[in-house]
Amino acid sequence: MSIHGVLGESTTYSKTYDPTILYPISRQIGRDKILKDVGFDFNNCHDDLKHGVDIWQAFELSWLNPIGISQVAMARFSIPANSPNIVESKSLKLYLNSLNFTKFSHIDELKTTLQKDLSACAGADVGVEIIALSDDGLNIHAPVGICIDEALDNAKKEIPLLDDIDNTFLKNAKKGALTQYKFYSNLLRSNCPVTNQPDWGTVQIEITTEYEVDFGEFLKYILSFRQHNGFHEQCVEQIFADCMIHYRPVFLRVLANYTRRGGIDINPVRVYHRDVGEVKRLVRQ
Repeated sequence: MSIHGVLGESTTYSKTYDPTILYPISRQIGRDKILKDVGFDFNNCHDDLKHGVDIWQAFELSWLNPIGISQVAMARFSIPANSPNIVESKSLKLYLNSLNFTKFSHIDELKTTLQKDLSACAGADVGVEIIALSDDGLNIHAPVGICIDEALDNAKKEIPLLDDIDNTFLKNAKKGALTQYKFYSNLLRSNCPVTNQPDWGTVQIEITTEYEVDFGEFLKYILSFRQHNGFHEQCVEQIFADCMIHYRPVFLRVLANYTRRGGIDINPVRVYHRDVGEVKRLVRQ
């Protein structure tokens, strides 16, 4: 099996609980590329990464109660950013579907099973919440800060459709007064590294820095991801690394709320010098 596991291959949905479906991908692969490309070493910020997390929201969780009646709920999985592995997303979908015809004596037994299997795949303790359909725990919220999506509307030149990420848009930031910025863009788009299918997301940035953040230049940077092939977690870590290199912040938080694929959305968040904070569900999720 390739590094991408079952992604992109023809598959059947198991009717029997099967934790071996879960497929780990080493985080180090993406981080080695970032180190090579921009010189930011995630291995040297291990203490800060303990505050990063990948929040997975699963909307198609189903199992059987002891008398064989189907049960449905939503789930939230919290995978620490300092875990050795990410969980390949299609393998997670197939794993969750393998629970559809499995009996659990109580919802706590299901939760314990999910925690055990996901933690084994990620190589670290994974948090699991099971959310009833009647619960308001996944209400819709608005992004934080200023939307920068119109920052280039008066541009005099057409924005080129780049082949890959161009972080040179950030390199000419001018030094000024220490300032806190909160802004977001709904225009984050990247491609699955294997299937080349598009992944859409809203990226939210909170940064305190002495360097001026030009929203137009930052939007060009976000748009440069449009033809980039990378997993959700790797794209967020790329943005985090580029901000660390070019803005030298005293505080940084990068969160991307990706839209759903296969009943699951992924929300990686990376922070520098602060806790993760709350990761809320947005309107496209």
